[in-house]
Amino acid sequence: MGEREDITNEELDEVLDVIRLTYGYDFSNYARTSIKRRVMRCMDVAKVKSVYDLKYLLMNEKEFFEWFLQTLTVNVTEMFRDPQFYRALSEKVLPKLASYPIIKIWHAGCSTGEEVFSMAILLHEAGLLERTRIYATDINPANLEKARTGIISVQNMRDYTSNYIQSGGKQDFSDYYTARYDNALINKELRKNIVFSQHNLVTDQVFNEFQLVCCRNVLIYFNRVLQNEVFKLFYDSLSPLGYLAIGMKESLLFTDVRNELDVISSTAKIYRRKR
Repeated sequence: MGEREDITNEELDEVLDVIRLTYGYDFSNYARTSIKRRVMRCMDVAKVKSVYDLKYLLMNEKEFFEWFLQTLTVNVTEMFRDPQFYRALSEKVLPKLASYPIIKIWHAGCSTGEEVFSMAILLHEAGLLERTRIYATDINPANLEKARTGIISVQNMRDYTSNYIQSGGKQDFSDYYTARYDNALINKELRKNIVFSQHNLVTDQVFNEFQLVCCRNVLIYFNRVLQNEVFKLFYDSLSPLGYLAIGMKESLLFTDVRNELDVISSTAKIYRRKR
């Protein structure tokens, strides 16, 4: 572990500028405290003692940058996280989506796929998966690569079983994966309608129209300026009367779209575009 002192705001700006100018990833509107903590954690793990050394490595060693990006953007995720959200989704949203001949869902900031697989199970149990296409996107290519494998540790799957039951799951959770040694493989049938693709919420635009946009526990890492821009992106991505689902600790309160959406569940943070 190094003997480095905390980095200053000016030094943080220098690091973020290097990343933006060299690789095109713009973290300048991420929540300041959170991004600083993550940068410092990366420096500690890599035993990089100075901001000068960090900038040199970022500019000159692409493999280091890829590791840095992976560490910087890793999000905590799990299957059926916040079971009451999935119960509300099942009771209040899926019956409405059933009226569409083809259902398109955008899972933004999907991380390593756990919540996307949860959504696929929910759709399967509602009889909707066959006519649904889920677009699962993330800024981090390493996250997407892991998600595409459909592999989750068996230990985690045991922990997720409780979430699944609390969310109102209708079958034996173990029916949805094949366990081998320490890993579990999510069933192919659940994964076949999922398209994993890289998308940057900061710089990329609307790419389709969706009946449901789901982005949970990602916006907490952004400042209010960026949150507002991303909420407008989500709003523009919704079909008329389409649904938006956000994290339990996230809010529309300070955004330009707050009056353009009806509240479907204030506790589960599910909203519906008015027109």
